[in-house]
Amino acid sequence: MFLAAIFLILAVVLTPKAATNFPFFLQIVIYGIADGAIFALIALGYTMVYGIIELINFAHGDIFTLGAFMSMPLISAFGLSEGQSSGVVVWLLLLVITVIVMVINGGVNVLIERVAYRPLRHAPRLAPLITAVGVSFILEGIMYVWRGASNVHYPDLLPDTRIPLIGSASLGVKDIIVIVTAIVLVVLLTIFIGGTRLGKAMRATAQDREAAQLMGIDINRTISATFFIGAVLAGAGGVIFGLYFNSVRFDLGFEAGLFAFTAAVFGGIGNLQGAALGGLFIGLVQAFATANFLPGGAAVSDIWVFMILIIVLVFRPTGLLGMQVPEK
Repeated sequence: MFLAAIFLILAVVLTPKAATNFPFFLQIVIYGIADGAIFALIALGYTMVYGIIELINFAHGDIFTLGAFMSMPLISAFGLSEGQSSGVVVWLLLLVITVIVMVINGGVNVLIERVAYRPLRHAPRLAPLITAVGVSFILEGIMYVWRGASNVHYPDLLPDTRIPLIGSASLGVKDIIVIVTAIVLVVLLTIFIGGTRLGKAMRATAQDREAAQLMGIDINRTISATFFIGAVLAGAGGVIFGLYFNSVRFDLGFEAGLFAFTAAVFGGIGNLQGAALGGLFIGLVQAFATANFLPGGAAVSDIWVFMILIIVLVFRPTGLLGMQVPEK
């Protein structure tokens, strides 16, 4: 009922806009889905960590930004530069760079968990929460010293080819790459969580940590693996963001992280499919607001996103898919 009410309100608001200029409306939907795919990759890390140790890892958005920054010197090291034709070699090198960034990002997040969060695992919940904020500031400070305060240009390596759709609407190759990559990673993660031994250990730990430990599950290893996988997805999101928007900034993860956390709560904290759905929804809402389809227009696009978070928390705290996180 709650989900139906939200979509009914949006349909009432957006239908006149779609009827007036459907090609433009379709173009905004494409942009919103592409943005939402990136939010979904970040939101998955939030929902995985919270589902297991009930920690809102505020540093996760900065891990996403770190992935974008780390990929830039790798692009130069592999000899890639703007203006190259997007041949098979370029695609393969981009894939290798992305995998390297994902692994490094995962290692950094595991180190953060080991040093900053594990010693506070049995402390009052406020302690690790404040620590997460501190880790976020440390990462932002490192990236500020490394790259400065201004926007940094990210190499434009993807083709600008666009496929005509209806009227002036078109689907870009960049849009396809972002959306397909997000779908593939979400599907692989779902298969991993549902069908592997480690994935089952994660689900058991999320349900009852003490019982899982009694059954022989290594809790520390499972939690570290959760941080690793979350950072892997965030690193992939950082590379995709850079290739898509061709600009990154040291504090990019602050806003992107807030949007992704909103997406995780909206979809149902602790639910992977809910996080992906929430990311797509938040991306669409932001795109509609930026295109002046929603009251207030681009000036209040962020307000629309966080207003949705408040409404969800008030009327349906478990999120759209109703994932209940047990008290531990």
